[in-house]
Amino acid sequence: MSSLELPPPPVDWRPGQVGLRTGLGPAQEDARRRFAAWVDREVAPFAGAWDREGATPRSVVEKMAAEGFLGAVVPAEFGGGMDAVTFGLLNEELGRGCSSIRSLVTVHSMACHAVARWGSRAQKEAWLPRMARGEVIGAFGLSEPNVGSDAAAIETTAELDGDAYVLRGVKKWTTYGQIADVLLCFAKADGKPLALLVDLHAPGVTVQPLTVHGTRASMIAQITFDGARVPRENRLGGPGFGLGVALSVLELGRYSVACGCVGIVRACLDASAAYAATRVQGGSVIGEHQLVQQMLANMATDWRAARLLCLHAGWLRDEGDPQAGREVFHAKYFASTAATRAALAAVQVHGANGLTDDYPAERLLRDSRVMEIIEGSTQIQQVTIGRWEVERAGSPHPLA
Repeated sequence: MSSLELPPPPVDWRPGQVGLRTGLGPAQEDARRRFAAWVDREVAPFAGAWDREGATPRSVVEKMAAEGFLGAVVPAEFGGGMDAVTFGLLNEELGRGCSSIRSLVTVHSMACHAVARWGSRAQKEAWLPRMARGEVIGAFGLSEPNVGSDAAAIETTAELDGDAYVLRGVKKWTTYGQIADVLLCFAKADGKPLALLVDLHAPGVTVQPLTVHGTRASMIAQITFDGARVPRENRLGGPGFGLGVALSVLELGRYSVACGCVGIVRACLDASAAYAATRVQGGSVIGEHQLVQQMLANMATDWRAARLLCLHAGWLRDEGDPQAGREVFHAKYFASTAATRAALAAVQVHGANGLTDDYPAERLLRDSRVMEIIEGSTQIQQVTIGRWEVERAGSPHPLA
């Protein structure tokens, strides 16, 4: 077999790194570099240990707050102010280092966004500055033991009693519920959905740690409400408007997760390329084997495609484009499935080593599986996107 003469790599090419023209502004590119350096220094070297311990050190949360990461989606007047593209870049770099840490930014930002978008002036002044500083950690409470993707079917109830709602029910799979201070909780009052900010240290609230095998350091919890009283002024939006709050918050979470998945693909590519460049089998490094090159090529292309989809969605979000929600759906669907493909290939490139925690591949695989479930499962996204295409075609038989 004759060898092909390959073009030289780009001048800024280094092993394990790939350049991509993104169209970022100077401030956004500077932010990306800062995020990447911080992750390389404060996150990536410790992600495996945090995963094994099943916890995020409080010191890391404090460092994230000091960097302004927890106030990313908070309006500037309350101590935040990050555009959507830059927020996406933050999630990408955090996802590259540790999906659990990225998950904290996701759920905390969802709670912040709910207050910023739907809160009264008094609620914004009371909550947002403290949340931006990391003095109050927020979490998102929608899923329940019997309720996942069907947000309208929540079983938790909120009964108005004087100046407070009495909360009864259970929230499950609450990311960082073990350390959160306030929960953006969705319940039903008189059969209508309601959004409440619930103090997780209040009487009648029980927090039980849960163990999952992906994003293991994200300190997931089951939260039980047994007559917990929530002040009426902690309601976001009007009665019956909880579903609208949930949908807008989920779109932000979906965008955050999509960008984090881009980071997972990049981590898989970097780890696999580095391993393939040094692992010798049959007298040569495995990076010279064409089938290994094929896996690396697929990862590299998926990374570029997923990143561009996320950047496009971020640009549309910054512009307030009504199509932004659809583009976020596409970005999350592609990026999350690409993360799974890349992680499976990374394990394969590493061989038996990929099945041990001596290398990051097995953690990346476990984390990637979470991404195809949260913020809308792959199947929900397939059905939704497919339905849009039928409607776009002008079907004479509209889908119910």
